[in-house]
Amino acid sequence: MASKTDFAADEWAQLQHGLAGTVLLVSVSDPGLFDTFKEAGAAAKHYAEARRNNANELVRELSADPGMGFGLGKNPQQLETETMSALRAAATTLQKKAPDDADAYKQFVLEVARSVAEAAKGTSAAESAEIEKIRSALA
Repeated sequence: MASKTDFAADEWAQLQHGLAGTVLLVSVSDPGLFDTFKEAGAAAKHYAEARRNNANELVRELSADPGMGFGLGKNPQQLETETMSALRAAATTLQKKAPDDADAYKQFVLEVARSVAEAAKGTSAAESAEIEKIRSALA
């Protein structure tokens, strides 16, 4: 299993940005002030659970420092473009450097996306569409 030390700083940043961007992207796809708090709480809970119990070391390290500053202040289109780019770069990096961890990363990102989408009032059509885009970027 890979860990943070197996990646260059820019590669690790892409892994983080893909994860953090996913949370924001799903959240802003169906905005609502109180929903945002619930969604942030769901993401935080998911990270805490992964830090404690995920079998994959890479996922545990990412959940400890998911790079949550990424994406703040960006418009939704810019956030989507940069998140998809980060997810594609992360998937490529993992296939080259840590192929045994690629599925664990993809699964974790998608689990967090679903968690955020379901946090408020169930998954909306807009949130489902974003999750499918995220899934495609990770493929």
